[in-house]
Amino acid sequence: MFNPEFLTSDSEAISSNSLIQYLQEQSPDVLQRVARSASGDIQDIIRHNVQGLLGVLPGEHFDVKVTASRDHLAGLLASAMMTGYFLRQMEQRMELEATLFPDADADPGELKL
Repeated sequence: MFNPEFLTSDSEAISSNSLIQYLQEQSPDVLQRVARSASGDIQDIIRHNVQGLLGVLPGEHFDVKVTASRDHLAGLLASAMMTGYFLRQMEQRMELEATLFPDADADPGELKL
């Protein structure tokens, strides 16, 4: 889930970022609602994608620590966000196609009147 604690930093780089300023003006309820709006399927895909990028070792056998520069971490976050937006659009398209074309064998490119 979304952690609003990351918005409380006082660093100069964060304070000059207009997106961070916008997020800081939002109520925690709004931020939580947006974070929860992603379906479980989308969350699973993003989790799998990030784990694939970082590497996954079983915690019970390894003392796993990930070190990344600020720029690389920002790139990872941007990638996860874009993946989330893309997946949500594809999920909406799938839902729309299922509504418009309930017959799974029908070709969505061909409308039958």
